[in-house]
Amino acid sequence: QVQLVESGGGSAQTGGSLRLSCAASGSIFRINTMSWHRQAPGKERELVAAITSGGSTNYGDSVKGRFTISRDTAKNTVYLQMNSLKPEDTGVYFCNADATTTGRTRTSNWGQGTQVTVSS
Repeated sequence: QVQLVESGGGSAQTGGSLRLSCAASGSIFRINTMSWHRQAPGKERELVAAITSGGSTNYGDSVKGRFTISRDTAKNTVYLQMNSLKPEDTGVYFCNADATTTGRTRTSNWGQGTQVTVSS
C-alpha cells in the first residue's frame, strides 16, 4: 500500500502564488513518475505537471511558464510551485504517484486532493 498526503492548498488572489506538497509513504520500493492533476467544477480531471524519476518534466499548456514541479527523491515528495495564479486555476488538485511496491507490484496512487481557489 502507498499513501499520498497533500498539503499547501488554499486561497490566493490573481497574480499570487501557492506551493503544494505531496508526500508518499508506505510499502515503497521505488517512486517512478509523480504528477499533479486538477479538476474544476463540472470539468474532467486534467494533467497539470509531471516529473519522472530522472527529473524530466512535462506541463499542461495552460500552466507552462507559471508552474514548476519538483521532487525530493529521498523524501518521496513532490512539489508544485504555482505563480501568477489565475481564476481558471481554481479547482481540486490531486497528486499521483506511479510506484513500485516492495512486493514489486506497479501501482498508481492518488492523494485525497487539496482545494485551490483563486479570486479575481
